[in-house]
Amino acid sequence: MSDLFHAHGVIPGGSPGSHAANHQDCSGVRCPGPKRMTAAGRREFIRMGLAGFTSLSLPGLMQLRARAESSGGAKPSDRERTAVIMVWKPGGCSHIDTYDPKPNAISDYRGPFGTIQTKVPGMLFSELLPMQAACADKFTVLRSMRQGAGGHPAGSMQLLSGDPDTRDKPKPKYPDWMTIANYLRSQEGPRTNPLPRYVGIKPPLEYNGPAYLGDAYSPFVVAGDPNSPTFSVPNIGLSDPNELRRLDRRANLRQKLDTLTRAFDQQGEMGALDEFEQQAMTLLTNPKTKEAFDLSQEDDATRDRYGRNAWGQQLLMARRLVEAGVEVLTTSLNGPLCGRVQNWDDHAVNHHVFDAMRFRAQAYDQAVSALIEDIYQRGLDKRVLVVVTGEFGRTPRINYAASTGVGNASAPAGTQQPGRDHWPRAFSNIWFGGGIQTGQFIGATDKHGEDSIERICHAGDFLATIYNHLGIDAANTLIDDFNGRPTPIVDHGRPIAELTRRFS
Repeated sequence: MSDLFHAHGVIPGGSPGSHAANHQDCSGVRCPGPKRMTAAGRREFIRMGLAGFTSLSLPGLMQLRARAESSGGAKPSDRERTAVIMVWKPGGCSHIDTYDPKPNAISDYRGPFGTIQTKVPGMLFSELLPMQAACADKFTVLRSMRQGAGGHPAGSMQLLSGDPDTRDKPKPKYPDWMTIANYLRSQEGPRTNPLPRYVGIKPPLEYNGPAYLGDAYSPFVVAGDPNSPTFSVPNIGLSDPNELRRLDRRANLRQKLDTLTRAFDQQGEMGALDEFEQQAMTLLTNPKTKEAFDLSQEDDATRDRYGRNAWGQQLLMARRLVEAGVEVLTTSLNGPLCGRVQNWDDHAVNHHVFDAMRFRAQAYDQAVSALIEDIYQRGLDKRVLVVVTGEFGRTPRINYAASTGVGNASAPAGTQQPGRDHWPRAFSNIWFGGGIQTGQFIGATDKHGEDSIERICHAGDFLATIYNHLGIDAANTLIDDFNGRPTPIVDHGRPIAELTRRFS
C-alpha cells in the first residue's frame, strides 16, 4: 500500500506549507520557488508519500477523520473560486474538418465533409458536429490560433507552458500553466476543501509537467476508463475499519519519516512533505472525496447525455469535480475512441484522416456539447472557464501515404490513404463559461486554412487568458527557477479581450 500513489501515478498537489514555511510573504509579484531536492530524494518523496502518513496513531487518524467529516467538505468560499477545465486533444485536431471548414476550396484542401449552419448566423461547422452546432450560441470559437513548433513535444510545451523553443525536448524546461496555477493558489492560505486543487483525468503529462516547481504541485491523476463497470479511483474515501487499522500497524514508518527528515531538511522540503501527507490523509478519510468522484451519483439521463463511453464520462467527472471545488482540471480525449493509434495525429501512415474523424466525431460531439449545456444549466458558467484544444491543427492540403497497419480508421498496411500532417500556423479551439461573451467566432484564416490572417493569437495570449480568469497577473508574476533566477510565468502575450469576463 505504501507504493499506491506511485504505482498509479496518483500524486496530490501540494499546499501552502511547501513554500510558505521557507519564504516570506508572496503577495508581491515575485514568488520565489521552492528549494530543490535531489532526484533520488524526489523519487523517495513520492514513494514514501502514502507510507508516511500511515505512521499516525489510530487515535490520531480517527481524530483527523472526525475533523474531516465534521467540516462537511468545502466551505462556500472554496466552492465559489474560479476554476478552469482544459479538454485536450493530443496530436492535434484538423481545424478544416471541424470548426473552420473551407467549402469553397478545391478538393485538395476541403476534404469530403459538408458544412452545416450553427445557431450563430454566419458560423459554419463541419457536418461532423451537429450537436455543437445546435448550441453554438453557448461558446466562442477562436479560429486564429498560431504557435511556432511543429513537433508534438515542442508544440505542447509552447501552448501549455509558453516555452518559445521550437525544438522537441525530452522533458519540459518550464512548468505548465496547470502546475503554476496550483502552486500560486497554494500560497494564498490553507485549503479547507478535502479535494485536491488540481486533478488530471488522463491528463496531458507526456510532454508537460511541473519542471522546477517539483512533484508536490503535480495533479492528482485519475487513470482508467470511468465508463467501465469496474472503474474506481484508488486511495480515496476509505470506510473499512480494518483498512484504517492496517494503516496504524505501520510501526516502522516513524523511522522512515526520520530518514526523510534528514534527507529533506537541507533542501527545505519538509513543509511540502507535511502538506503532501495531509492531503493524502484527507483523501483517504473524508467520505466527501469518494462522492465527488462517484459517477453513480448522477442520474441515468445525465450519463446518457454525455455518452456511455470513456470521453463522455471523463467530461461528466470533470464537471462533478469542479462543482465540488477542484480548481484546475485537465482531461485528454485519447485512447481507443480516437482510432488505431489512439490520438488525433492523423498522418496518412497512422490513419485514414477522414475515416478517423468520422470514427471519433459522434463521441466527441456528444461529450463536448453535453459539457457546454451542463456548465450553463448548473450555474457554473460564471465561475468555470472551459477550453477545448490540441497543440496545433493539421495541414490544410491533403497528402497520401501507405498505411503502417490495419485498425480502426486505418486500412491494411501498405494501402495508400489520405492524411493531414502537423500544422501550427493556424488552428481552432473553443471556449465557454468563465463569464465570457459567447455565440461569436474570433479571427479568421485564409481561403485554404493555411494561415491565421485576422486577430492572430499566440501561445502567450492563450496562457494569459487562462491566468486572467484565475486571477493571476501573468505579465508581472515571477517564480524562481532551478538556479534561483526569477522567471516570468509567461513573458509574452496578453489576455484575449473577447475571452475575458463580461459580467460579474
